[in-house]
Amino acid sequence: MSTEAQDGTLTVTDNRTGQTYEFAITDGTIRATELRNIRVSDDDFGLMTYDPAFMNTASCRSAITYLDGDNGVLRYRGYPIEQLAEKSTFLEVAWLLIHGELPTAAELTQFTKDIADRMSVDPSVEAAVKAYRKDAHPMGVLEAGFGQLSTLYPEAKEIESDPERMDALYNTIAKMPTIGGVAFRHNQGKDSVAPDPSLDYSTNILKMFFGADYEPDPRLVRALDILLILHADHEQNCSTSTVRSVGSSQVDPYSAVAAGIAALYGPLHGGANEAVLVMLREIGSKENVPEFVEKVKNREALLMGFGHRVYKNYDPRATIIKKACDDVFEVTGVNPLLEIAVELESVALNDEFFIQRKLYPNVDFYSGLIYEALGIPSEMFTVMFAIGRAPGWVAQWLEMINDKEQKISRPRQVYVGPDERDYVDVGSR
Repeated sequence: MSTEAQDGTLTVTDNRTGQTYEFAITDGTIRATELRNIRVSDDDFGLMTYDPAFMNTASCRSAITYLDGDNGVLRYRGYPIEQLAEKSTFLEVAWLLIHGELPTAAELTQFTKDIADRMSVDPSVEAAVKAYRKDAHPMGVLEAGFGQLSTLYPEAKEIESDPERMDALYNTIAKMPTIGGVAFRHNQGKDSVAPDPSLDYSTNILKMFFGADYEPDPRLVRALDILLILHADHEQNCSTSTVRSVGSSQVDPYSAVAAGIAALYGPLHGGANEAVLVMLREIGSKENVPEFVEKVKNREALLMGFGHRVYKNYDPRATIIKKACDDVFEVTGVNPLLEIAVELESVALNDEFFIQRKLYPNVDFYSGLIYEALGIPSEMFTVMFAIGRAPGWVAQWLEMINDKEQKISRPRQVYVGPDERDYVDVGSR
């Protein structure tokens, strides 16, 4: 990952003035603010870049997650996602993302205890959840829950205090599944289940969802842990960049995470795996796959769970999830939708239409099948995503707070409205 070949200089000639400028290239980038030196007159603001959706703009320097979409590579703090999914645990990965190194045995033991001891929520949070209608979407409830945490822990506003902000970061990871579990049980008209500090993180999630008497098979617990690991961070995605942007105002981390939850709530971000299940049910059977593929090619149907803004190769997380499906279905029985999914993947990966467009299965293609097999309803899929993404959000927030180059987020715009005009009284309009 050497950047030596990416460094150097860029020479730009402004054909409007004939002036030539030279910019330093560092890590394959130039400083956008240096473009303001390119002007046609002294009173000219200077050149800006226009980049809707940040398609080619780096907003930060980060040491957390490395993603090579062309080659299907994903690493957390330098560790390949394949190794972490096989050998690590979700809480170990959470420590890694926040602190930058894998924990020692003593550090992991203490961190696991710290998280377990923090999983309970203030009674006022549960009371607030129960004030919602039983059909309230759990993501809206989760978002509100984190807004409430910011009022329960006002010391979290002391973002320059390491103890205070670490409390908030650990609380975020610990309380995310608890609030989600309370919302889930409320939707079902059932009393909430308190977390058990003696249990591991993923077992606690399943028991808070399905009841204190529920005894999950260890293979299901491990599959859930893997899913959480795969969702733990993913570079500067929509919700993560939202956490950074809102956090740049120096608001407390609970409020920044609440904004991240809101961003994740959107169907283009967190709701894709639910859309995959809808698509598979609409296909109906393995035999209908060829007809569906033709509809996709004719722009008559949407192919969900394929393609990615960043990945132009097979999403490495999809490979891991596909393997995890086998362990889950060994316990629960095969989801009939799996046969359709496997056939659809096979047909698409061998069709030039999809190959040329670099449309490969992404993490959402199989994750919904696992969640459904675990008994988790589709409206909770995005909550599960948020639980997994919590360590990434807080790690990115912490990195942003410690980055001396960062300022409050304030993008520029290209104004396309009317020039100055005079006000007209209402009677004359």
